[in-house]
Amino acid sequence: MTAAILDHLIVAASTLPQGVDYVAKLTGVTPRPGGKHVAMGTHNALLRLGDRVYLEVVAIDPDGVKPDRPRWFDLDDARLRAELTERPRLIAWAARTTDIDDAVARCPIALGRVHPFARGEYRWRITIPDDGKRPADGIAPTLIQWDVAAHPADSLPDFGVALAGIAATHPDPDAIRGALAALGLVSALGLTRDRHARLVATLATPQGPVAL
Repeated sequence: MTAAILDHLIVAASTLPQGVDYVAKLTGVTPRPGGKHVAMGTHNALLRLGDRVYLEVVAIDPDGVKPDRPRWFDLDDARLRAELTERPRLIAWAARTTDIDDAVARCPIALGRVHPFARGEYRWRITIPDDGKRPADGIAPTLIQWDVAAHPADSLPDFGVALAGIAATHPDPDAIRGALAALGLVSALGLTRDRHARLVATLATPQGPVAL
């Protein structure tokens, strides 16, 4: 078994400019424009967090076509959309693997179907549940496999923002730990029990440590 490794954090926003502004004020660094996910009707912006690690700001693309299926990361969920009107939020994280089909089969938590994507020089496959829901409310990872040598973080400038750690709470942490163990990700996430699922990332920034 080849262990998965943390790839990126997903911050959702009501609009992409709102999300970019939120991250810029928090870290002192403005995320760079990414592109469109035509099949999901979303677009994004990216910020480097280290060697092949980055932060993705994602929002519904107002110029995009609404897909004939639920968008990923619960972006069509009324409750989440209401929360995002208050402020952007860290809603999920992605871990990369070199054998996504095997990793999906090993994981005791259903992570969704594997979907292929392409944009510019990038080719990747990613897990997306049919209902668009985040596995375990975003505490279990989305899996991604990059099928080209290039990685988005490689072309992002290093402005001194780095991921210091991720922690989470969940009503059933044992189930999450089982999934992380199956994926080789036990050390990737500090996890405790609580009534509500919550994901928190700590970043080292030019403005000092901040929490997402």
